[in-house]
Amino acid sequence: MALTIFRSGTVADALRAPDGALPTALAVRDGVITAVGDAALALLGEATEIVDLAGCHLSPSFADGHAHPLFGGLEDLGPQIRPCGSVEEVAASVRGWADANPDSGWIVGASYNATLAPDGIFDAEWLDSAVADRPVLLRSWDYHTIWVNSAALRAAGIDRNTPDPALGRIVRRPDGSPLGTLMEAGAIDLVARVVPEFTLEQRVAALQAATAKFAAAGVTWIQDAWVELKDVPAYEAAAVSGRLDARINLAFKADPRGWNIQTEAFAGARGRIEKLASPMLTANTVKFFIDGIIESRTACMLDPYADAPAETGLPNWQRDQLHDAMAAFDALGFQLHLHAIGDAAVRTALDGLEDVQRRNGQRDRRPVIAHLQVVDPTDVGRFADLGAVANFEPLWACEDEVMRLLTIPRLGAHRAGLQYPIASLARAGVHLSFGSDWPVTGHQPVPGLATAVTRQGTDYLAGAGWIPNERIDVDTAMDAYTSGVAYQAFAERQWGALRPGMSADLVLLSEDPRHVPEDGLADVEVLGTWLAGRPTFTTNNPNVRLERTSAP
Repeated sequence: MALTIFRSGTVADALRAPDGALPTALAVRDGVITAVGDAALALLGEATEIVDLAGCHLSPSFADGHAHPLFGGLEDLGPQIRPCGSVEEVAASVRGWADANPDSGWIVGASYNATLAPDGIFDAEWLDSAVADRPVLLRSWDYHTIWVNSAALRAAGIDRNTPDPALGRIVRRPDGSPLGTLMEAGAIDLVARVVPEFTLEQRVAALQAATAKFAAAGVTWIQDAWVELKDVPAYEAAAVSGRLDARINLAFKADPRGWNIQTEAFAGARGRIEKLASPMLTANTVKFFIDGIIESRTACMLDPYADAPAETGLPNWQRDQLHDAMAAFDALGFQLHLHAIGDAAVRTALDGLEDVQRRNGQRDRRPVIAHLQVVDPTDVGRFADLGAVANFEPLWACEDEVMRLLTIPRLGAHRAGLQYPIASLARAGVHLSFGSDWPVTGHQPVPGLATAVTRQGTDYLAGAGWIPNERIDVDTAMDAYTSGVAYQAFAERQWGALRPGMSADLVLLSEDPRHVPEDGLADVEVLGTWLAGRPTFTTNNPNVRLERTSAP
């Protein structure tokens, strides 16, 4: 039996010595933590491997309560437009990729910065100037909007006579012809359905690359928050072939246009994954998009948008339809995961959960409401009463360029000050979990940890931060990235803490975040990651050497 001793560092989330000092060692046998502190050091004579932590800090590994690893991995296959700082740079990147891939029938890429064009609206003609002979589809950073060229509009059959579909918007020129920007699923699907599918191997490789990136960020578990049935074989193949470096739980996307025929299909897919008996893959969740996003005015608001007094958003579900669907999937034992950005969407989600309880009775459901950009203060107390997990993407909780140019003008000053009420929900006794929504924003938890604590971005300035009453302390933020996500995953007895009997899911950090000045939190480095005792990442930083020795 393999026994690894980690020593000569500090070990988090364990019993402290009487003087408050953290333990300095941890023992792992066959992927399970068996001892901490002096009890671990007492096993040195039995060790088959010893890892010298070089004075660094061993913590429970991070987990991501809301991300899209397949989408992020597939971005590598198209033009690299995310770093582009102008429309011209995006067009040049697309042109360069097209020239390098002359046999590609379609050009598909992500994710462009919506602030590069006025009001986040992009013109097909700008892409036509780069590539006119082949269809181009580019996804915005938010994945709720696409920008296409004229060839893509023609391929999808979209013209001035095409009506706005249910659950979507076609942005138009003054003469009614499509401009080239399509918002939300109903409109996006008009184009996406005619785009050739990625091959199975491309999707498996994308998952492999994505989970390797997460491992390098210290992450060992991911809630994939948008999974289509057509992609399930890729997850199965990746798990069976050992090509995942993080565990993934799938959330199947419920479609308002046909959810009633999805119940059997989702249950069947879950059953097939259970039969795989892979520790790397589960499928216990169903995802509901309650609304869209504020920047495109598709998030559902209780009051009209400040810059569009006739608009309150684009709801994806009718109330009775949503309640029926939520109750049906809940009755099948699925966990509900609800995208809710606007305050009206958050209230809709809470109302739906109340109705599920009335219909299906009390049980330990742990439904997740994700994003929670604007929450009406009168709804804060309802989360704990319903047992809802509040999932935030903390990187969003700062006044960045998107916030200044698009979000705040949409909301107005009062509602802008209600955004991302992380501390308010924590004070109300709500279970918090953190995620990234990658590839919408970066997948690394450490910068998110810093933003949650400071309410500032990478351009940290000394001061109170943005909406400072919603700042949280380091312990609360670390819990939201570790034990909080474990609670969301019904796994708090399996991982998320460094205690005997729990899985050795570990991350080695250059410093203990609790002892780092807040302006240095974002600089804490991930030096190593272990999943059930298996190393999935080791730093190549030449200044840090993790000494491994095989014990006699």
